[in-house]
Amino acid sequence: QVQLVESGGGLVQAGGSLRLSCAASGSLFSIATLGWYRQAPGKQRELVAAITAGYTTNYADSVKGRFTISRDNAKNTVYLQVNSLKPEDTAVYYCNLRRFGVDYWGKGTLVTVSS
Repeated sequence: QVQLVESGGGLVQAGGSLRLSCAASGSLFSIATLGWYRQAPGKQRELVAAITAGYTTNYADSVKGRFTISRDNAKNTVYLQVNSLKPEDTAVYYCNLRRFGVDYWGKGTLVTVSS
C-alpha cells in the first residue's frame, strides 16, 4: 500500500513562490511516474506536471516556465517548485503516484494566491 502526504501549500501574494512536497511510503518509488494535479473550485482536476522514472518531465501549458517538478528517490519525495504565482493558480494541489497501472493519491494541499 502506498500513502502520499503533501505539504507546503499556503497563502501567497501574486508573484510569490512556494515549494510543494509529497512524501511517499512503500517500496518501488523509483520506478513510479509521479505527478502533481490541481483542482480549483468548480473545475475538474487537471494535470500540472509529471516526471517519469527516467526523469522525463512534462507540464501543462499554463505553468511552463513557472513550475518545476523534481524527485528525490532516496527520500521517496516529489517536489513542485511554483514561481511567479497567479491568482488563477489557486487550487488544491494533489500528488499522484502511478505504478503498474495503479494510481495513488494524496489528500491535497491548498494553494491560495491573492492579487
